Formats: sequence, C-alpha cells, structure tokens
Amino acid sequence: MGVIWTDNGLYVRAAYDNEADLEAAILTVQTDLFGQNRIFLPVKKKIGAKGGQRNIPDGYLIDLNGPRPRLYVVEVELAEHDPLRHVAVQILQFSLSFEAEPRAVKSILFGALQEEPHALDKCEEYAARGQFRNLDHLLEWLVFEAPFAALVIIDELPENLENVLVRRFQFGVEVLELARYQNDHGDRFYRFSPFLEGLGSDVSIAETDEVDTVVVPARAEGYQETFLGENRWYAIRIHGTMRPQIRYIAGYQVAPVSAITHIAAVKSIEPWKDTGKYVVNFAEPAREIGPIPLMKGGRVKALQNLRYTNRTKLEGAKTLDDVW
Repeated sequence: MGVIWTDNGLYVRAAYDNEADLEAAILTVQTDLFGQNRIFLPVKKKIGAKGGQRNIPDGYLIDLNGPRPRLYVVEVELAEHDPLRHVAVQILQFSLSFEAEPRAVKSILFGALQEEPHALDKCEEYAARGQFRNLDHLLEWLVFEAPFAALVIIDELPENLENVLVRRFQFGVEVLELARYQNDHGDRFYRFSPFLEGLGSDVSIAETDEVDTVVVPARAEGYQETFLGENRWYAIRIHGTMRPQIRYIAGYQVAPVSAITHIAAVKSIEPWKDTGKYVVNFAEPAREIGPIPLMKGGRVKALQNLRYTNRTKLEGAKTLDDVW
C-alpha cells in the first residue's frame, strides 16, 4: 500500500468508493492532470449505430496543443474491476462504436461544448488561429480525420495493463494512474503523472510535418553495443499516442559527443518484458547522419530523455536548435 510521511502526519493510500468517486477526483485535479490547452468533457452518452454495438464512454478529452488537435475517448476504471480484461474490451467497443457512427460523436461534443462556455471559447479561438473555418470544421476534423485514440484513467495501474493494450491495439492508448492519499484528519492529496508528461511542445512542429521519429539519448558504451551492435534500443517509454506513427529512431550521443549521429528505420516497437517500457527494433542497421550537435549556449539543452520530431526536419538540421 505504501505510506507517505509529511509535516501534517502520515498519509496512506485511500481507495475510491466507486467510479463516480474517481470521476469526481478527476474534476478536482483536471487542470494539472491534463495540462494547458486540453479540455475534458465528462459527458456520458451512447455512441454507436442503432441496432449494433452501442457504448457509453466516460468522457472526451480535446487536445488543442500544436497545429493538429486530437480527440481522446476516455474510460475511467477501478483496478478492482479486472482491468486487464475489462479495459481492453471497453476500448475495442468504443473504437467500433466511434467508427460506426462518428456523426453522433460530433453531435455529443458540440452539445457538451455549448454547456461549457469557457471550453467553447477556447475551441473557437483555436479554430480561428489555425487551419479551421469555425467550430464545426474543427469538430469535423477531430471526428472524421484525426486518428482514433483512447485515454484510460485508473486508480491503480496493474503491472501488465499497458503491455496488454499495446499488444491488442494499433491505435494510440494513453494510461494515467490517479492515486489518492489521506491522513487521519481527512486531508487528502493526489499522486499522478500529468497527461503526456515530457512531450512538451515537441509535436508542435511545422504544420506540413508529421511526427515520425523518436530521438533517444545514450552513453557511449550502450550506444556501441546496443544501438549500433544489436540494431535495437530498449527499456524506453514511448507515449501510446505516439507509438503508432513512429517510423524512425535517431540516436543522440551524450557528452563528450553531444550530437545526434545515427538514424534507423523502425521495424517494430514491442513491450519490453513486464516493465511498461518498449524495445524498438530496427529494420536495418543505423546509418550516420549529421552529426547534429548541441549548440553551446543554444536554446535546446542536452537531451536527458527521449524527444519526438520529423525525419525530414531532422535530416535538414545543422544543430539541435534546428530540430526543436
């Protein structure tokens, strides 16, 4: 279970009474949980074609970061409900229902936004700034053009859940754990990793570009042995939303090299053991590129974690400042 010590006493893990209790917690922390320019719509209405499979998602998340918005169908789940089976089934049914009757989804989103003036204003402002004529055009794109994606919010993350979802689905699935702790006085706090943590604005590249490349930092020994020697790179975290569109992997050698030096086409991205991380298998040996060095005093700092970009943008770069 785990105990957390603070100046206000000990906090222990406090279970949610039911899914409605977890949903209330999501609303409490939504600004920090989802981040800027993301709109959570906790609307529950049936989707799917009449006479066919119909389901009720727990809500929708509209991501307005970058030149291309994204829509996530949200499933809220308690770990005690056998999520390894239940979540996978629910997400599959959501995707089928979404595909069968997308106009119903668009209508649900439109209605939900009408009841949330602040969210409506954000969507209309976003549409006016970008490539969309109006709100209707934005919703049309989200439902009919953007790839299907799902977001699972759960109170306790089972060890194999992310691996199961990776194996089951080709589309992106993000998973967030929202844990609650409480002390003897009833004071509470919540523990979570923010949605798409670490992704930052890396996806906000030129509008005509598509994110298709992951750049990973590596030390010399592991780089020579694994990246160049085994034609793979493992034990890395790749966001579920990004995984389906990654076609290339580039290697950034840390100091003293401090540069991106190789790139390889990706053959497959598979779960790495039972760690919740991935192994990226190369389609062929990595080839030299650049090098694309870290610029002393530049805007981009030395890479500590993986980042995303576009291969065309990468191959035309002179320094890391040209990449991000």
